Amino acid sequence: MNKVIMMGRLTRDPEVRYSQNENSTAIARFSLAVDRRFKRDGEPTADFFNCTAFGKQGEFVEKYLKQGTKVVIAGRVQNDNYTNKNGEKVYSVQIMVEEIEFAESKAAASGQSNDFAPTQSSNPAPAPDGFMNIPTGFEELPFN
Repeated sequence: MNKVIMMGRLTRDPEVRYSQNENSTAIARFSLAVDRRFKRDGEPTADFFNCTAFGKQGEFVEKYLKQGTKVVIAGRVQNDNYTNKNGEKVYSVQIMVEEIEFAESKAAASGQSNDFAPTQSSNPAPAPDGFMNIPTGFEELPFN
């Protein structure tokens, strides 16, 4: 079984290109900084992983992610070993993203507070149609 799940922040804006075949597919590449759980003096506090997402996940990355966005990814580890121009073997690892989700709200990412002061009681009565009235004072709904 080859399965990896990580949570971290993008270290730079993703690079997205599209394949040149008749069914053009998005290919998104980005780097993810993942904090280490245990930190020792003199050692790095995070690890950096090169990630690649294809198709719908690649389009999602292009549309919604940028440097600093915190995400959770699930995928598989793939070796990207090759021989360079000098004949030296180069070893690297790539995370092939199969699933990706936001790990924080848009407000948390931009440093805004989610605190609000509703002008109605905290338990508004349902409207005649059975749905709850949204209190006034909201500038944006959390699921936009």
